[in-house]
Amino acid sequence: MLISGIHAKKDVQIIVRFAAFTRVLALILQAVLNALIPDHEADAFSPPRAEEPLILDHTVEMLFSGLGRWDAEHFLFIAEHGYLYEHNFAFFPLFPLVLRSAATFLLWPLSPFLTVRGRLLVMVAIANSTLFVMSAVALYGLSRLVLQDRKLALISSLIYCLTPANVFMLAGYSESLFALLTFSGLCLLERGFTTGACFLLGLGTAARANGLVNAGFLLYLPLQRSLTQVFNKGSAWHYSWAALRFLLTSPLYVAVIVLPFCLFQFYGYYTFCLPSLTEEQISPAFLNLAREKGYRVPDAAAPAPSWCMKPVPVLYSYIQDVYWDVGFLRYFQLKQIPNFLLALPAATLSALALYMYIVANPCFCLHLGLGEIGKTKKEGKPPTGLYCPKVFVYIVHCSVLLTFGVFFMHVQVLTRFLASSTPVIYWISGHLLLSCEPLLKEDKKLAYGHGQNTLEQNIYNFSLTCINNPITQLLMRWRTCSFPTHCILGYFISYWLLGLALHCNFLPWT
Repeated sequence: MLISGIHAKKDVQIIVRFAAFTRVLALILQAVLNALIPDHEADAFSPPRAEEPLILDHTVEMLFSGLGRWDAEHFLFIAEHGYLYEHNFAFFPLFPLVLRSAATFLLWPLSPFLTVRGRLLVMVAIANSTLFVMSAVALYGLSRLVLQDRKLALISSLIYCLTPANVFMLAGYSESLFALLTFSGLCLLERGFTTGACFLLGLGTAARANGLVNAGFLLYLPLQRSLTQVFNKGSAWHYSWAALRFLLTSPLYVAVIVLPFCLFQFYGYYTFCLPSLTEEQISPAFLNLAREKGYRVPDAAAPAPSWCMKPVPVLYSYIQDVYWDVGFLRYFQLKQIPNFLLALPAATLSALALYMYIVANPCFCLHLGLGEIGKTKKEGKPPTGLYCPKVFVYIVHCSVLLTFGVFFMHVQVLTRFLASSTPVIYWISGHLLLSCEPLLKEDKKLAYGHGQNTLEQNIYNFSLTCINNPITQLLMRWRTCSFPTHCILGYFISYWLLGLALHCNFLPWT
């Protein structure tokens, strides 16, 4: 246990250094690329600025304006002005609340020099970089618990630092926050801290709508744990008590996950179906934009929107339908083939993980991981790594997200949708690297990432990120790497770079 703890500490240090390194590098590159590449004139949400620029605003725009493109503009607008337009309600409130609170309390000394938007842009860079590093550590902890394989957990977490959704983890999007809450919540759930996990996963729903799917974990894992206890003790009393406890607690846990979504929909209903504002109370610049673009604003003098009259008035689904044209098979058009091709690598990795797991554990999958709980002790130690029994529910979760993303969503968002919601694409990538890359098998230092941590060498910690990092070692030996390594790392790095170049200049990306 002591040796394992020492190794885990070293792994975490390597992950933190590498994640921090990638964040700093990404911030520098987005600023450089944003300066070199002219911005595309995109038909995107672009509200007028509410304040005159202050002394540092121009500098902040030069450094960080690339972090405020596309949907990030919605989050920044909500953080500054609240939910004014109807379609703003497609973006959930936790991330704007975190941004505004942090910018107000932590950056208040800069208020004489920076407008609210300028401080929000600075906070986007600081907050999302910090959240990303924390999510990488949370992913490592979750991977250690689920995979039961330290080596694969390390490789998977390092691959996560090169996520193809890189720009969305860095820009003013909620992906980094959601990934941290999801991985941390699932880590607590695997450790048996269901109440804490429920709280974090509930916050995840306040950050992104797909946090609702995480309710499945709060149904499956407690049920699996209860069945395991029943099998171990085997009495009718324990069976009855486990069943009663599951029936009483599971609906409560699921309710906590669903509650933020319901409250947000109620707030939308209150804002637009029972409005107290009139057009005269809204800034003329914002009102002119609403009239020009056809955006709806709260107006007590206007008739209620049509969705208010529905038996269950859910604003989120209305926005997805009317504003974004999201629906079953709506995106299956010939002109969308390039977007399907962009999403193909992430979809392929997810589908491959599902296929490999079913082939390796057909009976276990047939019984949904519940019917063979008692057989593991009789048949010996269960497999570790990607084929570990604990991975089953994560494979199912990833498959549900993949199916929904392909058939119902704008498919180009599938990459960031999966990259911030499930660890499976990192686990399957790490598994393939460890299975197909001879360098990871032959070089123990490369595989395990040992490093010196003496006080005298602390000044070299940043360089140790590259020296003792299996992924950077593979990149340094690129010519001798296997073809699967070229494919996997080539995909991750190319999307990591292309996202910065395209998204930060208002060019279309995933």
